Amino acid sequence: MFVASCGDLVTDRTVVTGAGPDELLKLRAGPGLDYKVVLGLPDGTSLNRRSCVTEVGQLWCQVSLTAAPKITGYVSADYLSER
Repeated sequence: MFVASCGDLVTDRTVVTGAGPDELLKLRAGPGLDYKVVLGLPDGTSLNRRSCVTEVGQLWCQVSLTAAPKITGYVSADYLSER
């Protein structure tokens, strides 16, 4: 019998946009500004979007890096664009 977890399914490919030429989008450990920064992502970084939640009026998406799927975290949806 085969059992799969929905939480591990990739739902959408997306790319970081709008961070700016000298800025990085912060990949955070959780959905909100109070969570630790895991990594900085430049514009053009390819991501796999899994799910999104709203925290304090802001939409946050759980993502993993396309090139390194084990690196996961949350980013503001404002900086994601369809591929």
